[in-house]
Amino acid sequence: MTSQEIRQQFLDFFKSKEHLIVPSAPIVLKDDPTLMFSNSGMTQFKDYFLGYKEPKSSRIADTQKCLRVSGKHNDLDDVGRDTYHHTMFEMLGNWSFGDYFKKEAITWAWELLTEVYKIPKENLYVTIFEGDEKESLERDNEAYDLWKQFISEDRIINGNKKDNFWEMGASGPCGPCSEIHVDLRSAEEKAKVSGLDLVNNDHPQVVEIWNLVFMQFNRKADGTLENLPAKHIDTGMGFERLCMALQQKESNYDTDVFTPLIAKVEELSGKKYTGILTDEKDIAIRVVVDHIRAVSFAIADGQLPSNGGAGYVIRRILRRGISYAYRFLDRKEPFLFELVAVLQNQMGKFFPELEKQGNLVAEVIKSEEESFLKTIENGLLRVEKLIQQTITDGKKVLPSEEVFELYDTYGFPDDLTRIIAEEKGLTIDETGFEAEMTKQKQRSKKDSAAKVYDWVILEEKPETFVGYDQLETETYITRYRKIENKDGEFYQIVLSNSPFYPEGGGQVGDKGVIENATESFEVLETKKENGLIISLINALPKDAGAVFYAKVNAADRRNSQANHSVTHLLHEALRDVLGTHVEQKGSYVGPDYLRFDFSHFSKMTEEELTLVESKVNAKIKENLALQEFRNIPIKEALEKGAMALFGEKYGDNVRLIQFGTSKELCGGTHVKSTSEIGHFKIVSESSAAAGIRRIEAISGDKSEEYFKNLETQFTEVSQLLKSKDLIKSIEKLLEENSVLKAEIELFKKEKAKDEIQNWKNDFEEKNGKKLLVKKTSLDAASIKDIVFQLKKENSNSVIIIISDAGDKPMITVGVSTDLESTYHAGNIVKELAKEIQGGGGGNPGFATAGGKNLKGIENAYQKALEI
Repeated sequence: MTSQEIRQQFLDFFKSKEHLIVPSAPIVLKDDPTLMFSNSGMTQFKDYFLGYKEPKSSRIADTQKCLRVSGKHNDLDDVGRDTYHHTMFEMLGNWSFGDYFKKEAITWAWELLTEVYKIPKENLYVTIFEGDEKESLERDNEAYDLWKQFISEDRIINGNKKDNFWEMGASGPCGPCSEIHVDLRSAEEKAKVSGLDLVNNDHPQVVEIWNLVFMQFNRKADGTLENLPAKHIDTGMGFERLCMALQQKESNYDTDVFTPLIAKVEELSGKKYTGILTDEKDIAIRVVVDHIRAVSFAIADGQLPSNGGAGYVIRRILRRGISYAYRFLDRKEPFLFELVAVLQNQMGKFFPELEKQGNLVAEVIKSEEESFLKTIENGLLRVEKLIQQTITDGKKVLPSEEVFELYDTYGFPDDLTRIIAEEKGLTIDETGFEAEMTKQKQRSKKDSAAKVYDWVILEEKPETFVGYDQLETETYITRYRKIENKDGEFYQIVLSNSPFYPEGGGQVGDKGVIENATESFEVLETKKENGLIISLINALPKDAGAVFYAKVNAADRRNSQANHSVTHLLHEALRDVLGTHVEQKGSYVGPDYLRFDFSHFSKMTEEELTLVESKVNAKIKENLALQEFRNIPIKEALEKGAMALFGEKYGDNVRLIQFGTSKELCGGTHVKSTSEIGHFKIVSESSAAAGIRRIEAISGDKSEEYFKNLETQFTEVSQLLKSKDLIKSIEKLLEENSVLKAEIELFKKEKAKDEIQNWKNDFEEKNGKKLLVKKTSLDAASIKDIVFQLKKENSNSVIIIISDAGDKPMITVGVSTDLESTYHAGNIVKELAKEIQGGGGGNPGFATAGGKNLKGIENAYQKALEI
């Protein structure tokens, strides 16, 4: 049975059980402040469990792409070194939201595994929650009694809280769970050791394949448990492990989920995969085929590699794959990008984003490979220099600070430094390196750490967002909670009616005030979390239940929504000018400026930029009225021609924003007509990543300021030049400057000739060799010419020139060819540079150094005379 068939059978089975089959949510989470990535199948359904949203069906099933590389769920370091851990994996799941519970979940799981997939019953074990006295939680006897109907009691194992009580995080929905494990060992191995003793003991052939979570509690921030309003089912079955069991393989990597990728790596690298767990070559191949999946899906969902946040995680995964290929597969050129086509062929049917975004994904990966391979080459030079210095100092251990700097600042893999050091008979200071890593993690944790208290609920009432129509409204606080972070103590509040737009879709959240006759509080930011619009204030009102008046900062909102509306016009103009391959890949919309990232593979020309700008401004002048469809079925919106962006999560009903022919699905705030935008001006166009261009632009008030500043500068330059014809005046200045430059160069050459003639006779004989030490104000280029001429004409010579040109001290050293084995110009210049608080270097025949201390020139001169 192929992996495609296994996946389809799961979906078909639960469809027959009246489950709605939904597509996988994006692997990258853009509007969830608690998670960067979907790390489990239930992530996209959090709001249903928490009661913030109504599910479209009480029974749902799907296959969800997941990523576990950070935080509590982190499998990165295990990938490649065993048969079953992955960064990106698929989680097959079925859910019940207040509908069925343990009986149906257990019955259907057994039916699917044993009757549909035909897994021998004697190969299965199940675990149940044994209870926990500290939490006053009893043993899950209900699950035990249900399992007894299908499996012998000696195969039902008690599990502790760690293994059999599932929690979403430090707080949130949770409950006991029942795991299903499969024993894939041979009959001989089973006869020697019972599978009962190997469950949950990290045996590669006795593995968990399905977890049935019985969601019935909510973990509060203070650690206590409360019952959820309704009981839910949340199951997750590891697709890759299921394929291993059904295809009767000993490793996930031996299934057809991975074998096509492995075959391509073998073809490209010339290395044969043998599947040995300890073979570095095989580990590298497993790492590469795993990581290419994670990176490809993340990029297809809109997350580009970068130096921060989720983008940094993706870059780290990709660089880990490149590093393994470089070290163990001898791949010194980009090649991971060639695996994308194989992945498309395997998974494009179920995940259309791979089909749609395949070219972009490959281009981004190729660019990242090229960049990081250069980093590795440069890092190798730095490591070599560090090793030589360590040996020169008579030491055997590379200092931890330098090794950590290579890793943290330059992105050079620490394990590669370790390998190179060992080849030279050295080690690295492991304790010191780990201490540096710990410090970095603590700094990062301190920067982001926030203690969040439980909500204090004043009224159980859903809040209403009124900000599309109103900037001011009467309201009251329905709930609040305290938070503490590095900046102090704050309060998050939820309002019954909120005019404050929460950060999302690239648009910044609103600021403003809430006030009444006795109190006033500044709203510092507004965000959305678990369906709640949350505003941040720095103190709690004396009477939190009082009526307040909420007011948005009108000027900031006006400018932000002008910038948001203009991004829609910009998107359309770019597609008109560059082609329909252009798609939005990210944006920032604030009151001061807008940033728009889009797919395009070359730098835009000035003509293209001018044309795009003029098209946008033409739409603004047309005074196009906003046509807003606030809550229409997504199918209807798409039929109207709306653009849906890959990597975005859309519900059944959406909001469609239309300005003339521009039609986009969008939740942001917008102008009522395009004339409110005023004017649009592109400030810059640059590369954001491979295949991604970035436009930064301004509109409205900021555009007006821009042109006023230009007018002021024009006036000031006119006054300086005493002319209104600036072009003619500047041309004249450039011409005069060119003539003067030529005269100066001529003067320098004449002066240099004079110096050469003067200096030829000033060589001092010392021990059968000649030394020339001179102070001058000549520039660097002239001195270099002189030194090379004097070296050529004077054998057995060392020449040292100390200059104060431009009020900057500089030392130049030349050594004639016949003395290069005795004297080294680079070493001499380093020694002398200490006197001018500088540094430099060069080869045995020629070297230079610059410095900061002009007063040190005399000391350097005297020291040079002693050479």
